[in-house]
Amino acid sequence: MSFIETKPDSDFSIHNIPFGIISTPQNPAPRVASRIGDFAIDLSALAQAGLFASILEDAQGVFSQPTLNSFMSLGKPVWSATRKHIQKLFSSSGPSLHDNKELLERAVHPISSVKTHLPANIGDYTDFYASKEHATNVGIMFRGKENALMPNWTHLPVGYHGRASSVVVSGTELKRPNGQRVLVKGEAPQFGPSVRVDCELEMAFLVGTGNNLGDSINVNDAKDHMFGVVLMNDWSARDIQAWEYVPLGPFLGKNFGTTISAWVVTMDALEPFLVNGPTQDPKPLPYLAENGPSAYDINLEIKVKPVEGTKYTTISRSNLKYMYWSFAQQLAHHTVNGCNMRTGDLCGSGTISGPTEDSFGSMLELTWSGAKEIQLEEGITRKFLQDNDEMILAGYCEKDGIRIGFGECHGKILPANK
Repeated sequence: MSFIETKPDSDFSIHNIPFGIISTPQNPAPRVASRIGDFAIDLSALAQAGLFASILEDAQGVFSQPTLNSFMSLGKPVWSATRKHIQKLFSSSGPSLHDNKELLERAVHPISSVKTHLPANIGDYTDFYASKEHATNVGIMFRGKENALMPNWTHLPVGYHGRASSVVVSGTELKRPNGQRVLVKGEAPQFGPSVRVDCELEMAFLVGTGNNLGDSINVNDAKDHMFGVVLMNDWSARDIQAWEYVPLGPFLGKNFGTTISAWVVTMDALEPFLVNGPTQDPKPLPYLAENGPSAYDINLEIKVKPVEGTKYTTISRSNLKYMYWSFAQQLAHHTVNGCNMRTGDLCGSGTISGPTEDSFGSMLELTWSGAKEIQLEEGITRKFLQDNDEMILAGYCEKDGIRIGFGECHGKILPANK
């Protein structure tokens, strides 16, 4: 337990200790923080007081940075020791900060009073296509049941390189993209705003320590290279995407915006929630063969608030454990050819769909490419997102009375530029 009061359903108990970047009205400089309950913990203030001297040689310098990159580059032993030390400092039993009122006033801020920022300087961004249910659904829609999965899909984690410059933190509003799209099948394309803006329910990991060019990361060491996990909404303009994706894959239909949650939940915090993933058939090649469980039991949901409504409606509930290719397999495959990963690289899971219709992770699937309507609160319906609609992705793990969550991944679609 922490002496900071935490609600039973909080995503941020002392068992979590995520990392992020905050600024405050008193100090507008972005800096490294953690979170307990409804409070942000300014780690630069704690470092200035000398509380990390036994762990980090230049703690104040590391935690005063505007991104997590410097901290992430120090490696897993430092990440783990720092997390445990924060838990000890804020524990309700044993030596703690409880009686240091002056330092607590400088370091502990109500979450309502802080601004969160993109947690990392993201050099490269890769998005995978790792949910078998999602890949099958999309394949059936566009190629039919006989050719739903391409021949390579069950042999390797399929992915593509996305656009890092348009990755934004939760709460950032995005404009509806313009582009070419075919409004009537068989006719010539027209230019204009997308009429099929969609969400994709994803999670993503941030690379903490990478590998040298020409080397690879072993699948059973991969988790030691991952700093932590965030929620991710890979916004998609389905009409632009459908016209442009052959022969080279996603481009303008994807790169207008990707939203991630503000707090990075560490692999250490997620360790108790490891479970076996789906059975992989055929058996993966040796470089993708894992020694133990590597899926995570993380409950996920999508909520939509339409512009003409006042309430959010949950339109999907899914779980990361459905993902066919694990994070470790994704990272091992990414580097098997000698591709060098770097601190701050972001790797998305791809849409996470479950086996039932109410667990599909995109509006494309929920409406079956617009053939059906999604029923929202107050009698409102949607096939795809309209201007000024808002969307929240949420996720949490729960076991033996311990809850670890990710907060919200919130976004809003604004009208397109004229």
